[in-house]
Amino acid sequence: MSFFSFLNTGFNFLAKLTNSIFVSSKLRPEDPCSQLGLKTDIPTFYITRLNSHSDLAALGYQCKKLGLPDPRNTETLGEYKLPRFIALSNPAPLFGSKTKKTNALELGEIIFKALNENPDQTVQIIPVTILWGRSPGKEKPGLGTLLSHSLSPSWLRKLLVLVFSGRDNLIRFSQAVDARLLLNKKQSTDDLPHKLIRVARAHFKRQKLAVTGPKLPSRDQLFQGLLASKNIKKAINDEAKSKNITTDKAQLNALKQLNEIAANYNDAVIRVAARVLTWLWNKLYNGIEVRNIEQVNELTQKGHEIIYVPCHRSHMDYLLLTHAIYQQGLVPPHIAAGVNLNFWPAGPIFRKSGAFFIRRSFKGNKLYSTIFKEYLFQLFNKGHSVKFYTEGGRSRTGRLLTPKTGMLAMTIQAMLRDLDRPVSIVPVYIGYEHVMEVSTYLKELAGNHKKNESISGIFKAIKNLKNYGRGYVNFAEPINVNQFLNDNQPNWRDSISDDDSIKPQWLGSQVADLAQKIMVNINSAAALNAINLLALTLLNSDKQALSKPEVLTQLALYLNLQTNAPYTDGVTRPEEDAHALLDHALKLNKLDVLQDSFGDIIAIKDKEKVLLNYYRNNVIHLFCVPSLLARFILQTHNTDIKSCHELVKKLYPLFAAEWFLKPLDDNYVMSILNNFQQQGLIFLSDNTVSLANNTSNAYFQLDLLSRIIDCTLQRYAVVLGLIPQSHGINRAQLEENSQNLAKRLSLLHDIKTPEFYDKKVLSSFIGGLKKCELLQVDHNNDFQSTDALVTLNNTVTNLLQPSVLQSIKTTSQQK
Repeated sequence: MSFFSFLNTGFNFLAKLTNSIFVSSKLRPEDPCSQLGLKTDIPTFYITRLNSHSDLAALGYQCKKLGLPDPRNTETLGEYKLPRFIALSNPAPLFGSKTKKTNALELGEIIFKALNENPDQTVQIIPVTILWGRSPGKEKPGLGTLLSHSLSPSWLRKLLVLVFSGRDNLIRFSQAVDARLLLNKKQSTDDLPHKLIRVARAHFKRQKLAVTGPKLPSRDQLFQGLLASKNIKKAINDEAKSKNITTDKAQLNALKQLNEIAANYNDAVIRVAARVLTWLWNKLYNGIEVRNIEQVNELTQKGHEIIYVPCHRSHMDYLLLTHAIYQQGLVPPHIAAGVNLNFWPAGPIFRKSGAFFIRRSFKGNKLYSTIFKEYLFQLFNKGHSVKFYTEGGRSRTGRLLTPKTGMLAMTIQAMLRDLDRPVSIVPVYIGYEHVMEVSTYLKELAGNHKKNESISGIFKAIKNLKNYGRGYVNFAEPINVNQFLNDNQPNWRDSISDDDSIKPQWLGSQVADLAQKIMVNINSAAALNAINLLALTLLNSDKQALSKPEVLTQLALYLNLQTNAPYTDGVTRPEEDAHALLDHALKLNKLDVLQDSFGDIIAIKDKEKVLLNYYRNNVIHLFCVPSLLARFILQTHNTDIKSCHELVKKLYPLFAAEWFLKPLDDNYVMSILNNFQQQGLIFLSDNTVSLANNTSNAYFQLDLLSRIIDCTLQRYAVVLGLIPQSHGINRAQLEENSQNLAKRLSLLHDIKTPEFYDKKVLSSFIGGLKKCELLQVDHNNDFQSTDALVTLNNTVTNLLQPSVLQSIKTTSQQK
């Protein structure tokens, strides 16, 4: 054995020993063989960025667990015997700066040569990103960067990184390259090895950016760069003139505002927070389910700027989504947080975790507006992912709120400054089986003032930590903003300018349409769980209680419906059956089990009867059309398919405006009716839809399903009945009258749904009527009824219970 072979053997042994002691690897995706379609039985090569013994040892250990060919061994292709581990660069020498080239190009040439010589041979080349630690590094390196990840560290630096960051090793497998397929597509194979190397280098660069983010400037560097920008300089001069102060004082004001806004991202804080949050989730939740993250990984591999736009249910959203993203091997985004969260000690921690703070309003403060826009542009331009909540605040009802478009508009304006990367918005549905603030929300809906966040609130929340069930993070269908604008505003690139004060005329309408699409995509990725399904079931029963067999049967009905006739394919369903879901829900202390000689009765606890409305509202949009059809069939007993379609088409635009629904699919109604028949709820014969025997269990199930939409139809009837046909009514008066009538109706008929008379919900419905052109607006800007609205009102009232309809008519006449 030569000296160099002996030395290499020694290094391999040392790397294995060090890995066994210091290394803990996180694999992404968790099951690359099934998730990426990697094959375990064909010749395999692994292409990585760095020729490192520790990288090879860590990869070898994971491949052994996965059943993939060992990268530490050789692969035989015809007459050639080649190492499976292909590295693009060698470590930097301990002394000097010249790094030796690897044999990657030579190995690539031999692989394609062997494939040419053996037409039946197949080969997969798997790109593998191996990172030690998640530090992005500094734009101006200092002493602290010695232990951070380097593109080609010397063996001594790599040893230090291994010791201090070995427990934070990330190994990400990517889609395998089919070398045979690549070869067959090319007439000339001479440049294939070169192309493979070039593509691999670009791939690893994007992967590192996706995992660690771009290098960070110091805070002073960041501020100096921003203050030197043309737009902020102009805003400072304008501030000095308008307030009659010196330019130096105006610049000092700008610096204070930058300090208020800017994040101070710190990788060490993120690592500590990840450990704390892992402990917290284990204490609070029975599990966090993350779905469809693969879509985000695909975008990062293509070099997209990622903007996460989740729904906003709870303060936990900030932590849950960021933690989920980090655990999936992606860099945590910079988060736009309300300035109300910038209180000690939470504010400094949030800031070091990537939060930047935004005031509720920019009105009348041009300097602040300019500084914030410039800061946001810098985040995008540097390649930081960003997260913001387009609803503005947390939902108090469990429904999506009307989006606020300020951050979206600034995002588009940043693109109009000619960002060199494509921008993709990733809508995110966040769901819980328990929201810790839900009781507070109901008090606020009842009229109590919102309390400001404070340190005492944090301690109170910590004191009340308990089992909150499961959390759900569903990444919805991404929106390529560049493509969105290409489709809807083809000339948008003509508006590109460095001056962000210039707003193209089309900006407002396109931002509004984009906001609508985001909300639609969020609700298209809803998560069904034990609590929201049981809320749908029990809240619609007469006494919020059912026998256990009835509960199980209804749960099975809803699961079957959303499996075989789903609202969208993006909706996620529990893997458990009805029995397991009920058992799980009972452990969350929201339900009682009452017993008598006939068996168990499942009832909602008294204190939870109103609270469960919140969870029902998370997913009510998934059942609005099935419930409407059930109500119609129950009212008519016998009808036809055409009438079912016409009814849904008449009301669906209002549902879509209220719940941010996708455009109606012509096949959706028929798929629901077919499912009803398969489950024995109705009979379909040719074009006829008939009701099952009204004494059967099927009738009872259909009746419970039909009640899901009852409160919505009642609220519609309240508003529609108050719109005069002969004279106008202003919007404010209509909203007030509608709220008063809804409150009265809730008392008369014991409607315990807080949003039933919520002014924002009623106002949103009135806005939907206007958007659908069902209202006339006279010269005084007052609303008047239309013939279409009269027809709609007749349709809605025909679906109501007689007692409720009588109450609405009697009270409306008094008005």
